[in-house]
Amino acid sequence: MRVMVIIKANEQSEAGVMPSEKLLTDMGNFNEELVKAGVMLAGEGLRPSSKGKRVKFSGDKRIVTDGPFAETKELVAGFWLWKVNSLDEAVEWVKRIPFDPASSPDNTEIEIRQVGEIEDFGAELTPEARAQEERLRAELEKQKNS
Repeated sequence: MRVMVIIKANEQSEAGVMPSEKLLTDMGNFNEELVKAGVMLAGEGLRPSSKGKRVKFSGDKRIVTDGPFAETKELVAGFWLWKVNSLDEAVEWVKRIPFDPASSPDNTEIEIRQVGEIEDFGAELTPEARAQEERLRAELEKQKNS
């Protein structure tokens, strides 16, 4: 199963405060463990919402709003994409994530969400749509390897 591990934003990440050298080193070591264990598929930190935009869909209108966005607790500061055997395994890995209370004095929250797989769509996914999805995934893999 694939899961997305979502690191919620906080005041420091939204202010653009970079992690300490120690935390970056500890996080690099943790990521190395994830890679060696065959768990990590991807992982990135995100710039503050002040550098982003939102696009709201309302009927046939598209409304673009520039960041920053007010509700910090609803924002994402970074993510990992992991391959694990269960949500419980993901929780055990999350418990090991390096955390520096000095860099993040307010509560840090991490959310784990299972990634939807093609099989999850059931009968609504027509054979044509399934074939298209498989072609797209193959093309993405080809691009990644070239």
